[in-house]
Amino acid sequence: MAQQKASADPAAEDTKPQSEQAADINDIDAAEQETEEELEPEETSEPLSEVDELRLQVEQANSKAEQNWDAVLRTRAEMENLRKRQSRELENAHKYALDKMAMELLPVRDTLEMGVAAANADEAEMSKIVEGTELTLKMLTQSMEKFNIVEVNPEGEKFNPELHQAISVQEGSDKDANTVLVVMQKGYTLNERLLRPAMVVIAK
Repeated sequence: MAQQKASADPAAEDTKPQSEQAADINDIDAAEQETEEELEPEETSEPLSEVDELRLQVEQANSKAEQNWDAVLRTRAEMENLRKRQSRELENAHKYALDKMAMELLPVRDTLEMGVAAANADEAEMSKIVEGTELTLKMLTQSMEKFNIVEVNPEGEKFNPELHQAISVQEGSDKDANTVLVVMQKGYTLNERLLRPAMVVIAK
């Protein structure tokens, strides 16, 4: 009798009611679900509020404004440097505009000095002095032509008040009226602009 009761107990332990077995399975599933939830990262980021979004936009706008202001300052500095450089270049252009012409005149002066020294020599020859003077005059004329300085010598031409200045009128001439009879002093133009009018005597 006792043996039969002992043999019946293990069988009773192995065969649990189905409700208890289902409860055990549910407990296992719940434990696994909790484990999975612990392993998954929690989503902590929340959408920005309207105030935070506006604050972000203001910060971005301020940053952009600072960049634009820096660009304005750099541009202003570059423009100021350009203005100063152009001012210096213009000043130098005015100051040294005659460099080339001065270089052309130096040989003329040298020739004149040699001509004066030759004229003061004990054995000076007039023909050589005249020849040297003519050579110097030719050099001067060529130098002036390089810079578009042209003489105005209107003898025998019609009087032109834009280029000539009448200092006297002569009657009884066989020339037509207002014809230049004599050029007392030549005039000159620079790039077709009058530097000095020719002093002339005209026929009446």
